[in-house]
Amino acid sequence: MAAGVPALSTLLKKATIVDHHEVLNAANVELQRSKGDAKAQHTKAIALLQLDRYDEAVQFFEETGDSLTRIAQLEHAYALYKTGNLEQAQSIAQDIKEDRGALHLNAQTHYRLEDFSQAAEIYKSLMKGHQTAVENEENDIRINGSATDAQLEWKRQGKLVQKKKAAREDLEAFETAYNAACACIPRGEFSQAEFLLKRANELCSLSDLSDDMKSDELLPINVQRLYVLSALGKKDEAERLASDITLKEIKELSTRQIAQINKLTTFTKTFNPYLSHRIVQSTLSLPKSDRLFEFQKSLTLQNELALNLLSSKFTGVRNSTADFLQEHTSPTTQPEINVLSVVNAAAHAQNRLGKLGLTSILPLLEKRPNDVGLILTIIHLYILTNNHGSAITVLETFFKNLDLSATAADQDVRFAPGLIAVLVSLYSIQGRKSHIRTELAKAASYWRHKSKHSPDLFRAAGLALLDSTSSNDRAAAGEIFDTLHCQDPKDKLSAAGYVAAYATTDLTKVKSTLERLPRVARLTAGIDVDALEAAAVPNVPSAAAQNTSKKRAADDSTKPAKKRIRKPKLPKDFDPNKTHDPERWLPLRDRSSYRPKGKKGKQKAQALTQGGVSEKGAESLNIANGDGVLKPASTVVSASSKPSKKKKPKK
Repeated sequence: MAAGVPALSTLLKKATIVDHHEVLNAANVELQRSKGDAKAQHTKAIALLQLDRYDEAVQFFEETGDSLTRIAQLEHAYALYKTGNLEQAQSIAQDIKEDRGALHLNAQTHYRLEDFSQAAEIYKSLMKGHQTAVENEENDIRINGSATDAQLEWKRQGKLVQKKKAAREDLEAFETAYNAACACIPRGEFSQAEFLLKRANELCSLSDLSDDMKSDELLPINVQRLYVLSALGKKDEAERLASDITLKEIKELSTRQIAQINKLTTFTKTFNPYLSHRIVQSTLSLPKSDRLFEFQKSLTLQNELALNLLSSKFTGVRNSTADFLQEHTSPTTQPEINVLSVVNAAAHAQNRLGKLGLTSILPLLEKRPNDVGLILTIIHLYILTNNHGSAITVLETFFKNLDLSATAADQDVRFAPGLIAVLVSLYSIQGRKSHIRTELAKAASYWRHKSKHSPDLFRAAGLALLDSTSSNDRAAAGEIFDTLHCQDPKDKLSAAGYVAAYATTDLTKVKSTLERLPRVARLTAGIDVDALEAAAVPNVPSAAAQNTSKKRAADDSTKPAKKRIRKPKLPKDFDPNKTHDPERWLPLRDRSSYRPKGKKGKQKAQALTQGGVSEKGAESLNIANGDGVLKPASTVVSASSKPSKKKKPKK
């Protein structure tokens, strides 16, 4: 037994003990005496957890066996959670009954496994029972709950988040302010996110934490603020902040990796894709306990592939993305798969746009006709070349292929709200209102029988059907707005559409809803009708009317450069007042002042016509003196034109 080490029971009796190393040493001494001492085993496990030696704690639980895990289930689950064994930790935590600590751990495992909806439900149940909570538990629940809401926004499940704006209580702690800012970013509310991050920075700087802990907490806040400033276009401020961030000071490797990417994208003036590619490739691999979330992994992979494309590594990107796409079925609306399909198309086109890019990508459509990412890329390139008709044809052909499929997953893709919105936007450019109404009606009819539907799609379909004069369309609009009104009676748009659909057919059905709508006089109280009539209504031509030409506009990148017109060069002795010879552009021999030299030259000149009448020909003209009558001239026979003598035949 080691000298000077107090007995374990003596140390545990001291209520003010804070030295976990001393407790661990005492527990080891007791275990040397008796390896099966359950109290010493439990104490050692807790001491290892307090000292953040989680790997040793997991190993100790495995070596000890069921004798310890039976009495220390929560500690065992926590050690597994901290070492990244989330599934095992969740399995143990769920079996622990009537323990708030186990509920907290269960919520955290759901959070790290990205089951955010279940984690949010657990935190709601904990908040309801906070009257029996321990000290500061309510604050921890609020912090973890706000972090869960932010993750729901990133996972496109924002409809499950009830609180969309930061409350006053969120501005009292830097953790809640930071989480509220993170929830604003996926919604595109960058100005609000910047304000909340500034508030988090101020609260953290004024907190009672030590200087080292403040530095550890401020670094993630500044990394997130760096992204927000870049999104807002505040380049100078972002560059100053990026210069103040030291990557080596960030302890969490996942946060360090994100900070590195944010810093590389900040300095756009000195951006070097080859150097950036080398820096990203040299990043250390993340441990199991510090993994990125799925949306972070997807964005990180996109950044790496973008750097590969900028570094002209087209073959490698094409092969790697093709292998990934072959492992996943199409069609699908998963953004992680469709984004890689877009990158694959960019690698085939070698970053070229317009007609050159389409020439390289269109052959891929024959091999992958149901690839949503590829189809959207082709549509985008057609729009860039102002060829909306071909873009509509590509999407309509894709929809026709899916109409022939009986698979439920294919039908979900066929009527995906995002794809329907693309087709409706293209139809609206060409002014095809009937096609818009038909497509939205089919989509709304399909999703009405599904548990998951898009309220925005239903509203668009209802409004489009209300514009129709057909009684069937107005009846369909009434059913759509009736469904929306039942789901959310406070939604004014749904209530107004519900009233408009049944006002002419069944007024008694919507009379109670009509009374709750604001009066017309209240809505038009601040409108000057006389001023509007005097100003008249502007007649804005539609996009289809403006594009009267049947031919597509030429690509701007292929237009020839304008030639510069040079000033004419004048001779030194040029005099603009002097009359110039009108025959100066004719050759010398064709000028009236030309006189040949020598005997042969004069004879040759006489043989030339010089504009006169030729001696050869069947007929010439003579002009009578003064009467202007044209007469045929007599035929002139040259002296040398004698009849040829025929040779006598030989006898």
